[in-house]
Amino acid sequence: MRVILLSICLVSLAIPAAAQTSDGGADQSLSKSMAATAKAMHAIIRRDLAEAADAMPADEYAFKPTPQVRSFGELIGHVANANFYFCSQAKGEKSPATQNFERAADKAAIAKGLKDSLAYCDDIYGATTDANFTQAVKVAGPGGSGTETTRGLVLMFNTTHNNEHYGNVIVYMRLKGHVPPSTARVQQKK
Repeated sequence: MRVILLSICLVSLAIPAAAQTSDGGADQSLSKSMAATAKAMHAIIRRDLAEAADAMPADEYAFKPTPQVRSFGELIGHVANANFYFCSQAKGEKSPATQNFERAADKAAIAKGLKDSLAYCDDIYGATTDANFTQAVKVAGPGGSGTETTRGLVLMFNTTHNNEHYGNVIVYMRLKGHVPPSTARVQQKK
């Protein structure tokens, strides 16, 4: 009887997990190369973020699920700012961002900021190799303080940050009745 109950529990856990499968392609993205894996992770999340920013209508960029959280536009702007910050820190240079995209006024400016930040990061990830993945960098902090880390770990943190906020983006899109890009691709394959 215990074996049957255990089997039922395992199957019931697997069904929701299968329903939530994304098109991330982890099976094709993972390798023994830390640099190649970081590049692949960046490529997956950059596509999802860029497509989500494009898919959300301009008049819904001001949408906030609750008053206490960022609007969709502020969220995308925050991601753009963070991409410029993290990737510039990994490269060891000052951020090339020309404005605070979280405070940008409209979809066009915010989406352009996101695309520019992703393109900037593309170059940094592209220049990252297993040889320089562990290169020491100092991440600037408040008041001129900094933290010693490595180029690769900053880039991994960037992809983690982007994935975290893509999770927010999905909720915003669903609340407005839109299908997130990662889900749309999976549905198209069926």
